[in-house]
Amino acid sequence: MAPSHQAKSIKSARSLLTGLAVGACLLTGLSAASAQAPAKRPPAAPQATPQVSPQAAPQAVPGFWDPRRRPERPDLSRLTVIRFLTETDYPPFNYTGADGNPAGFNVDLARSLCEEIKVTCTVQMRRFETLVDALSSNRGDAIIASMAVSPQLRARVDFTDPYYRVPARFASRKDAVMPEIRPEYLEGKKVGVIGGSAHEAYLKAMFTDAELHAYPSDEAMRAALRKGEVDFIFGDAISLAFWINGTDSGDCCAFSGGPFVESRFFGEGIGIAVRKGNDVLRQALNWALFRVWEKGRYTDLWLRYFSVSPF
Repeated sequence: MAPSHQAKSIKSARSLLTGLAVGACLLTGLSAASAQAPAKRPPAAPQATPQVSPQAAPQAVPGFWDPRRRPERPDLSRLTVIRFLTETDYPPFNYTGADGNPAGFNVDLARSLCEEIKVTCTVQMRRFETLVDALSSNRGDAIIASMAVSPQLRARVDFTDPYYRVPARFASRKDAVMPEIRPEYLEGKKVGVIGGSAHEAYLKAMFTDAELHAYPSDEAMRAALRKGEVDFIFGDAISLAFWINGTDSGDCCAFSGGPFVESRFFGEGIGIAVRKGNDVLRQALNWALFRVWEKGRYTDLWLRYFSVSPF
């Protein structure tokens, strides 16, 4: 079985990545989408290769590390090469660049980690559903492929600390944006959501007075909002951020309220997977992740690849 997370349980219409600045709150310990069946993909990315600019407005990005919990530098002498495995087609996280080589947020982050650890780094692209088996059979050392941490996967691999998380958010038409959303504010309001998703379960548990409308796909749900058939939609915030800022939305809509991050519904986060018991590599990657974030290189990558804040 291949890995997934709650975001991976929703098939998203990937819209073209057009904007280049991202504004986000400094949030530590946000929660990501929860894991379900491994072969599914997280919704978030446009199908087209992202048009990445070297410039971005100076913005804050969400912080996933606590500066008060600085990890000690581990013994790195046993590491000489890290063979990263990633997937083939999930832009802007992973895709094939114009030169035919692996590219994307995950790929650039992997290379930054190798630079920090000062080891040779290779990146091999494989189908997402084959990644865990490839790791287990020693065809690679670590998986960096937007893979959600889940109890099912923890039984097969070990994970680093999360390096990003996927909150849930509401979106509305631009003429009906609400700066804050609470359950009582949506009494009697029509809210679109993907049927059978963790997002629907959350609404049923927490927004009991809203009128829920379940849709089979992101395309159908978003079309309902564009047409005004529902007042809000609720789903994966990264996927919605790309849609809002892409051409498919027709500039109709915007986020309403802030992020929802309850881990019971939306999972533990996105981590780098290593083989069970490979604590040397796991600890080295955790140390390097903190260092890359502390030096501002993680911020540079986030601003480069994400067009609008999902937070």
